Amino acid sequence: MNKVAVIMGSDSDLPIVQKAIDTLRGFGVPVEAHVFSAHRTPEQARAFARAARENGFGAILAAAGKAAHLAGAIAANTTLPVIGIPVSASTLDGIDALLSTVQMPSGIPVATVAIDGAVNAALLAVEILAVSDPALAAALEARRRADTEKTLEKNAAVEAAFNA
Repeated sequence: MNKVAVIMGSDSDLPIVQKAIDTLRGFGVPVEAHVFSAHRTPEQARAFARAARENGFGAILAAAGKAAHLAGAIAANTTLPVIGIPVSASTLDGIDALLSTVQMPSGIPVATVAIDGAVNAALLAVEILAVSDPALAAALEARRRADTEKTLEKNAAVEAAFNA
């Protein structure tokens, strides 16, 4: 199974990124986490992205706040799927990070999830890997069924409390 890289622009992004790491590990997906900045360590970010496929990665998650150029900088240097996680790290509550992550030029795609949407980023990476991994696809189906059951249980509790 391919690994997923989780890159954050700063270790201050770790509380958000931890949710992606935990989700990936929950599916048994091997994960590597790194701190690379599009602005402070551009050469290291570039080198990582260029070697990612050869190093066994199948997708890269890139989390950053403020100017949030990390996902684009990574995507510019690999043809692996890159999933951007805009982080609410500024007075603009992540809107700046969202816009700079989602507004990529033609030819350099970055899939982008919601602000602080690390769990969905991880699930999207799992879906990408599951295209060629039937066991992982089955685990995704099981997760969806479990999520459905949890929601139906909550519905039953609300209905019992308010619809009597």
